[in-house]
Amino acid sequence: MSEPVIRPIIGLEIHVQLATRTKMFCGCPLEFGAEPNSRVCPVCGGLPGALPVINRQAVEFALRTALALNCTIGRLTKWDRKNYFYPDLPKNYQVSQYDLPIGLAGRFDLPNDGGATRSVRIRRVHLEEDAGKNSHEGLPHTRVDLNRAGTPLLEIVTEPDLADGEETARFCVELQRLVRHLGVSEADMQKGQMRFEPNINLSIQTGGADARTPITEVKNLNSFRAVQGAVTFEIRRQADEWRGNRDYTLEKVGKLNYGWNDARGVTEFQRGKEEAHDYRYLPDPDLVPMIFESSDLERGRAALGELPLQRRHRWITQRGMAETDAETLLADRATADLFDAAAAAGADSGVLCKQMISFWSAEANARGASIAGLGVSAAQVAELATLTAGGDINATTAAAVAAKVLVSGRGPREIVEVEGLRQVRDENAAAQWVDEAIAANPKAVADYRSNPKKAQAAIGFLRGQVMKISAGKADPRQVGEMIEKRLTER
Repeated sequence: MSEPVIRPIIGLEIHVQLATRTKMFCGCPLEFGAEPNSRVCPVCGGLPGALPVINRQAVEFALRTALALNCTIGRLTKWDRKNYFYPDLPKNYQVSQYDLPIGLAGRFDLPNDGGATRSVRIRRVHLEEDAGKNSHEGLPHTRVDLNRAGTPLLEIVTEPDLADGEETARFCVELQRLVRHLGVSEADMQKGQMRFEPNINLSIQTGGADARTPITEVKNLNSFRAVQGAVTFEIRRQADEWRGNRDYTLEKVGKLNYGWNDARGVTEFQRGKEEAHDYRYLPDPDLVPMIFESSDLERGRAALGELPLQRRHRWITQRGMAETDAETLLADRATADLFDAAAAAGADSGVLCKQMISFWSAEANARGASIAGLGVSAAQVAELATLTAGGDINATTAAAVAAKVLVSGRGPREIVEVEGLRQVRDENAAAQWVDEAIAANPKAVADYRSNPKKAQAAIGFLRGQVMKISAGKADPRQVGEMIEKRLTER
């Protein structure tokens, strides 16, 4: 009997916490880590008679995202009550959108290696409110914190177009980059601001028949590593289950909810999955339907700007940037804008990119900020790159100048001139420094002459000594050539 042909079928449900100041239907502020139950009012607490008011900014953020995902926008959208009972749901229903979501039938272009893309279909984009938070760990009872109840969530649902765990995780990375670029969410997964729920099953073709395994939804994943691990494990688990029991099919078992045990690297069964009719959706009588005018769509499109995938393509094709460097800079929109502004100011793109992902990035990491968050201007960044590209300073000096810019606020050129940091290209001075370094380091000279495997290391060591002697003013390339020439002559 031939081996079965197994094809994974993977879709995603993604919950994105929107970066509004207040909750979805009340004025309670959103504040991560606040004292439990200190950000609650009669509306989000579900008290009788409290009436909700729609958060306009959350609606604008949802519209902007749906447009960026190439969705068809529903001109009329309404609110529905999704009924279920859980301790962290104070109203015993969740306000969501069922049959008339904001966006339908979209498309997200996912970049692959080599610059190509492929489209992942977006089924729907809709708004809803989050539930509260239950705590069980180490307690003989459940603690309920309603600070999160009523937080505006954007739910994005894909069609089952993803192929494996790696591609699913890459989709999540790109979607996080998009919502951050749009300014609609901080998407900090450590704070629960972006959560992924992959739906996985298999098409198994054997003997002319096509069996489908049960659809498993893995709940509340909050890291890209967990997404890839859970999807990869589920594919293997479902295939093994089917091989052991040919009745392990969607028709006979149904849909299932699983959790991810990160420590063990396995999924664990939780419960059967509800269908839409189990939630008894009904229109919310306290919230009016929303109508989007053409002017709303125009404002939403104007707020998109150049999307990350478009900018990535432009950088790679027009500026010769490596894909990995482009992805690093695209992680923060303000930093990407800073790069473009500095390049527009005349900086060499190659030098500028290298400096941003090296010492500017290191300075940002040390301060727990983005590069743009350092407060350095595009003119300062461009000037430093120009000084380096022109040979006025070397890379080591450039890093030192960057640190001085952050402390003093002065321009790089001023620092170089006032502190005498300009690179010296005088051959006589360089020759004197090289001779001094060679005379002081006979072991490096001996290594160069006696062991070909150590030759380059010896040159590198002597070049470093010259840079110390010259206080960083020597031209490293000129010095390296001169050292090799001197040692060859000897």
